[in-house]
Amino acid sequence: MSEAIFQSRRARFLSAMGERSVAVLRAASLSSRNSDVDHDWRQASDFYYLTGFDEPDAVCVLAPGHEGKVFTLFVLPRDPEKEQWTGRRAGVDGATAIHGADEAYTLDQLDEQLATLLDGAERLYYRVGDDPGFDARVLKVARRHRTMPRLGVIGADTIIDPVAIVSEQRLIKDAADLAALRRACEITSEGHAEAMRYARPGMHEYEIQAALEYVFRLQGSSRNGYQSIVAGGDNGTILHYTTNRMRVPQGSLVLIDAGCEYEYCTSDITRCFPIDGHFEGASREVYEAVLACQIACIEATRAGRSFQSVHDLGVRALTEAMVQFGWLAGDVDARIEDETYKKYYMHRTSHWLGLDVHDVGLYRHGPEWRTLLPGHVITVEPGLYVPSDDDTVDPRFRGIGVRIEDDVLVTVEGPEVLTAMCPKLMDDVEATMRDSPHWVLPGRA
Repeated sequence: MSEAIFQSRRARFLSAMGERSVAVLRAASLSSRNSDVDHDWRQASDFYYLTGFDEPDAVCVLAPGHEGKVFTLFVLPRDPEKEQWTGRRAGVDGATAIHGADEAYTLDQLDEQLATLLDGAERLYYRVGDDPGFDARVLKVARRHRTMPRLGVIGADTIIDPVAIVSEQRLIKDAADLAALRRACEITSEGHAEAMRYARPGMHEYEIQAALEYVFRLQGSSRNGYQSIVAGGDNGTILHYTTNRMRVPQGSLVLIDAGCEYEYCTSDITRCFPIDGHFEGASREVYEAVLACQIACIEATRAGRSFQSVHDLGVRALTEAMVQFGWLAGDVDARIEDETYKKYYMHRTSHWLGLDVHDVGLYRHGPEWRTLLPGHVITVEPGLYVPSDDDTVDPRFRGIGVRIEDDVLVTVEGPEVLTAMCPKLMDDVEATMRDSPHWVLPGRA
């Protein structure tokens, strides 16, 4: 993304802060995995959204009242010896020349410069609690200002979580967000389709995962948005199953919940397909019920409607299916009221999507559920899950887990399904499975 995009985002953030305010945001740090190996590093989403700076341990200070120092970055210094081992750094010069900072300093200058930047501020936007050690540094500087009024130093007397501004900003997608999301959805859709083409009975779940993620990388995504769920058989009834080691037996469904990340935006798609290539029997019945529910929920994803209304519609449609299948007895309204439907549908129908797979933004304003607006992106993902040991239902349904998930942009005209190119209708899924792999190397079973 261009620096102009980040500059525009900062301008909106600064405007919302007000003149007598200072915001301090911290980048993500490296985290040890084991021995001298680190976990894969990814920049903190809010920090990236406002700066585009893609290095660990940096600090961003936004101070609208300080001309010439409105946007200040504190970064790791250039160090040829360390860069030989761990990669190039932008350093102070790169922070200004490449990333548009008004001023830049090395991290060891933070305390001194922050004292100057906080002078005159009435409000400090800072998220307390993520790192107690860093909290102490920032609060020590802020406290010093408040104890020096006789010297004419004005210190902030209010601390506000910057999430209050940046989450709302991120909730309405800008043009850059949407471009990245569209590409993430295209790549993810092709990855799911390739997994369908490649999968055969007896394959390990991780073999199917490899085909999916190979397409992600080949098409320009350097990482996943979250751990891929590739669940064969009754593993599909485990919502966040990520073991991905089982051989998929003949006659099973495969549930894949996976999304690639592209320019920090992630897609989130779930598809189910029969490992034998044909929907049959109870699996077909359950799939039909979930698909009909999902199509209706997508149609209801419209500007002016309540976020909750999509979930309410999904709950009713799925509870009706549960009663029809004989999993629940009695009146549909009664089963919704007493929430016994949660035995087979225990999660929400939607969540925000963007830089994070479960993206930021309030779902309620006080007691009222939020109204959907143009620019919101949500998932629509109803599902039905029958544990294999549930002896209260007809045995033919046991061990079946079906979830179908698409990413939907709310527009003035209506819902736009960003993942519409991913096979979902049963005929399309079966046709895709009859096709040969497009991307992975020959040698499948």
